[in-house]
Amino acid sequence: MTAAAVEALVANVRDRVWAECDPSAIVGAGPEEAPRVVAALAHGFLDEVDGTVDPATRDAVVDGVVAATLGLGPLHPLLADPDVSEVMVNGARDVFVERAGRIERVAATFEDDSHVLRVIDRILAPVGRRIDALSPMVDARLADGSRVHAVVPPLAVDGPLLTIRRFVRIAATLEDLVRLGSVTPLAAVELERLVAADANVLVSGGTSSGKTTLLAAALSAAARDDRIVVLEDAAELPLEHPHRVRLESRPASHEGMAHVSMRELVRNALRMRPDRIIVGEVRGAEAYDLLQALNTGHRGSWSTIHSNGVEEALLRLESMVLCAGTGMPQVVVREQVARAVDAVVQLARDPSGRRRVACIASVAYEEGRGGDGPGWRVRRIFEEA
Repeated sequence: MTAAAVEALVANVRDRVWAECDPSAIVGAGPEEAPRVVAALAHGFLDEVDGTVDPATRDAVVDGVVAATLGLGPLHPLLADPDVSEVMVNGARDVFVERAGRIERVAATFEDDSHVLRVIDRILAPVGRRIDALSPMVDARLADGSRVHAVVPPLAVDGPLLTIRRFVRIAATLEDLVRLGSVTPLAAVELERLVAADANVLVSGGTSSGKTTLLAAALSAAARDDRIVVLEDAAELPLEHPHRVRLESRPASHEGMAHVSMRELVRNALRMRPDRIIVGEVRGAEAYDLLQALNTGHRGSWSTIHSNGVEEALLRLESMVLCAGTGMPQVVVREQVARAVDAVVQLARDPSGRRRVACIASVAYEEGRGGDGPGWRVRRIFEEA
């Protein structure tokens, strides 16, 4: 039998398995049992399609069906490549990856949009998430820590979109980042000082500027007996610490599970006797609760925030608190920000793809002058030339 014939037979049997079996039931069989379940199904469907194939061809077809059913199709080799840090699928025919900080198009393609949707379903099934026309967006975390975001029609106009940010352990400590050239020795000393001083720190930067990696590396210097409570929308912070606990927000589900917001996680974290509260990313109304926590004795807390500069990060935090619906006047919000945040670490990403600490700035409370209300004063204590 020719290679093309074997490939066609694999596609035929694979389609039968996909059409007649529940993906979540297959994955739910467990990592060891699932391949045997799929193989048994493939043998049965193969007998129906063509019961005369020789043993060697049968084994090849069954192996192909197992790989297609439990694997990620054209994404499998990309995710197996250690140099790929992110995979972006823009419909069936457009697949891009990020390697060494640069985005490039690759030859991998899907058969059609339905094929992309099946792969998305297989990715989401083990983590209990689902996506469809009623709930067309989803964030999820894979078992290896990689983060998945998907959007499907009708929101995705030109076909399903899938983004996988891989969990790639490139640096666990500040020493690792110094060795990689992302942090200078002087900046590393300053970051260690902030951790030791129990400073409240915002790590600011654009998308994919290395905020999460730096956050984990800096906190690796925290005292071993610190109780660190980590709050994230999708758990991904690669922090190794003997007393780290993690909470993850949850969207509402079709099965009736209630939405659990980041704001609720912040409030509950305060009851868990934290030494440090870590918010993976502050982006909404939870900023108000975080600010209250920082102003009531919870020192040494860190968070990331999307921003292009130190002052912009503080202004964004202010605007989030003002949008939380508390009715707090802006002058009071600005004072609380000034009293709560001790430092901002600004990250940048060069055109070459290199991620680096561009600036570390201290934040101090300043009384109003000349009729101005109280506010914050920024002093840059490290700035890369």
